[in-house]
Amino acid sequence: MQTPSSKLPGLGTTIFTVMSQLAADCDAINLSQGFPDFEAPDELLERVRHHLRAGHNQYAPMAGVPELRRQIAAKTERMYGRRTDADAEVTVTSGATEALYAAIEAFVDRGDEVIVFDPAYDSYDPAITLAGGRAIHIPLLAPGFRVDWNRVADAITERTRMIVLNTPHNPTGSVLDDADVRTVASLVDATDILLLGDEVYEHIIFDGRTHASLLRYPELAHRSLVVSSFGKTFHMTGWKIGYCVAPPNLMAEFRRVHQFLQFCVVTPMQFALADFLAMETGKNHYLDLPAFYEA
Repeated sequence: MQTPSSKLPGLGTTIFTVMSQLAADCDAINLSQGFPDFEAPDELLERVRHHLRAGHNQYAPMAGVPELRRQIAAKTERMYGRRTDADAEVTVTSGATEALYAAIEAFVDRGDEVIVFDPAYDSYDPAITLAGGRAIHIPLLAPGFRVDWNRVADAITERTRMIVLNTPHNPTGSVLDDADVRTVASLVDATDILLLGDEVYEHIIFDGRTHASLLRYPELAHRSLVVSSFGKTFHMTGWKIGYCVAPPNLMAEFRRVHQFLQFCVVTPMQFALADFLAMETGKNHYLDLPAFYEA
């Protein structure tokens, strides 16, 4: 039998797998992969134990357990002033990477172009390629790794379907500010371009700066899908629990893809996160993260 052709012929094993294995082999400190070297909060772990014993061990609803979606919606309003319908606008995913893939697969068609900024998280390009699209790479400007918005304007064509906005940026740590987001808004106004916000490091931001989440901007609500994750926030990346927030029409299409990628996410951990987010301890944890890392 002839070897089947590859859909990703130029792609090898992800750099995170390679570097993490090298770190393990050499007994080295692993700075390659974004996982904290801290245990998850005790109260969160206790809620996991509770829900495991309480029998929450079967399939969860496809969009996520309602309790967790409600807590995500409440957090979104508390942090960014965005009133969110937990039933129609929030989906729990198997980590942020699945959410990013589902968003790209749902909306990028063959021949579409997606603008990404280099250096970029390595899951963007494969997802765009598998959807039949083409990644348009724009390098960030050193030394501050800022976006050259004039170059973005020049790169936008009638084929541009999506712009991926990763802030705080992985791997450089640069952050978009209010002026950046308002520039994006002016560039995409009167177009059908979607914005995909990769905001998994939303709570790890320093120097008194404010996270410029796309969720803060009502004028962008109809075209934005915002992805985040609990792994970086609560030190439990191995649970692989993320989520996406988007308006109902976009979320309906997102869920069409999500249901056949993962269908649902591990049930007891969802209930545990819902409990923890409702506690003052949980709220204080993510609000205090910058001080925690600076200490």
